Amino acid sequence: MVSLASAQNAATHSSDELAPGSPHIISPEDLLKLLQAPADEKPLILNVGPWLLYRQAHIPDAEYIGAGSDKQALEKLRAKVKPLPHNKFIVLYCGCCPWSHCPNVQPAFKELSTMGFTNVKVLYIADNFGSDWVYKGYPTIKGQ
Repeated sequence: MVSLASAQNAATHSSDELAPGSPHIISPEDLLKLLQAPADEKPLILNVGPWLLYRQAHIPDAEYIGAGSDKQALEKLRAKVKPLPHNKFIVLYCGCCPWSHCPNVQPAFKELSTMGFTNVKVLYIADNFGSDWVYKGYPTIKGQ
């Protein structure tokens, strides 16, 4: 059950909160550092983009949820995080297209905020996952 405070907090979330410089954004460089941390300090990384892109290449240990703009994917997201503490560090990412056009990260972020999760960040991918992660040589799982 979502508390009134959580619902009010979620209601104040806007697309501005996911603008570069927001405390809800994590840069690829900062996430890269976290990937090198001990296992118990790493965030839960959830891919909320298209299946084909995830299958082509994704961040190691990232779990595929489905496109955040899809109702069934949001149900899967809710089921995944339901047993977790609300302060669990979660990173969402998509990378399907330029940041300003991504249809997936905002709905997924909003869903977790509405559920009362307080430590959620969205990976800032300016152009796409290929150019902003893969081609920079960052750790990537390909073809799975």
